[in-house]
Amino acid sequence: METLKTILSRRSIRKYSGKDIPEEHYELLLRAAMYAPSARNRQPWHFIIVGDNKLLLALADSASAWNMLSHASRAIIVCGDKYTEDAESFLIQDCSAATQNILLAAHELGLGAVWLGVHPREDRVKTISELFKLPPNIIPVSMISLGYPDEERQTEERYLSERIHFDKW
Repeated sequence: METLKTILSRRSIRKYSGKDIPEEHYELLLRAAMYAPSARNRQPWHFIIVGDNKLLLALADSASAWNMLSHASRAIIVCGDKYTEDAESFLIQDCSAATQNILLAAHELGLGAVWLGVHPREDRVKTISELFKLPPNIIPVSMISLGYPDEERQTEERYLSERIHFDKW
């Protein structure tokens, strides 16, 4: 796919076929993530690939917005390291850019994915921190649910010219 076509056609996919994702796809997804821009080039990200069904079910049960994880092939938790980037707002932005790159790479590979919010919801941060025994310097920022799509989502027009301002508000 061409870059703009990938960006403009990506949709959040919450229903999965159950088909296994080839292991080599995970390196491609994380390689794409690690090529995201980051403030001061600190690259504060760490990634947890979750494939254990018990862990996926525990995550799905912990937040109603995460229920699709019970049918996902895997999930990727994107975390930021406060020792690498001490400005939390930069850390969040950096990990968000990495998350977007994973979503775009997943779409390019024919995978379905959805961005699941973690930070700043304290309950979600706590759940992931405890379940995965994260050290205190690691902040879970986002999570991506992954699988081969079992639904087809149409692209909607999202371009809103009224939200564009030139030189002043």
